[in-house]
Amino acid sequence: MDAEAEYNNRARVPEHPAILAAWAVEAAKFRATWPEAELDLAYGPGERERLDLFRPGPGEGWPVALFFHGGYWQSLDRRWFSHMARGVLARGVAMAMPSYDLCPAVPLRVIVTQARAAAAYLHRRSGRRLLAMGHSAGGQLAALLLATEWRALDPFLPPDLVAAALPISGVFELEPLLPTSMAAALRLTPEEARALSPRFLPPPGGALHAVVGGAESTEFRRQARDFAAAWGGTVEELPGCNHFTVLDPLAEPESGLAQRAAAMALALG
Repeated sequence: MDAEAEYNNRARVPEHPAILAAWAVEAAKFRATWPEAELDLAYGPGERERLDLFRPGPGEGWPVALFFHGGYWQSLDRRWFSHMARGVLARGVAMAMPSYDLCPAVPLRVIVTQARAAAAYLHRRSGRRLLAMGHSAGGQLAALLLATEWRALDPFLPPDLVAAALPISGVFELEPLLPTSMAAALRLTPEEARALSPRFLPPPGGALHAVVGGAESTEFRRQARDFAAAWGGTVEELPGCNHFTVLDPLAEPESGLAQRAAAMALALG
């Protein structure tokens, strides 16, 4: 296997700069016009420990989905993805989008800690169990939240604080990244890579639905299948979608992906 070819998504999708530029424009427009938005909420002390919360309407009485951005834990932030909340908002679900510190400024385990802090903040604020979502590297974070032993972090948190996960094109096994150019900033040992790989953790409770693009690499599609099988979840390939366009349906309220995400969040009460 050529790991670089399988996991270097920007090289695999040469048109990605135009896709990212379009995301930035749409996300900025969405933030500026959505009436029920709270921006730059602090869930921790750091400059990047901030999230944006979009609600379907006034008040706090909405199911909550938490979406983590991708970028191989070393690029981008929440502001590239704001418009991806549109689909679930139209179906009565609030969407929170955190940023987090990036590698190599911090190790990956710190990012995992920040993801947990963002989830705990949202639960304390809303009193609700959460659906964790994420794209690419964010898919790994979403999966780890489903597997988190919340009572070990805080005895006052419910054990099922994150009760469902919907990772999109997630990285669930980190060891295959080690020989690639993407791994340089991560500075992972083989032992850390295994420990931070959701695929090799005991299957938690809660609903899991993994999504991957049908036009993605063999390895990304394999990882989604193997991970869903290991955790007793379901898996779905979106035909014709690459690692970037796989996210587009989230912005469309009538898409199957937006409907699935909203249904998973609504089922949590």
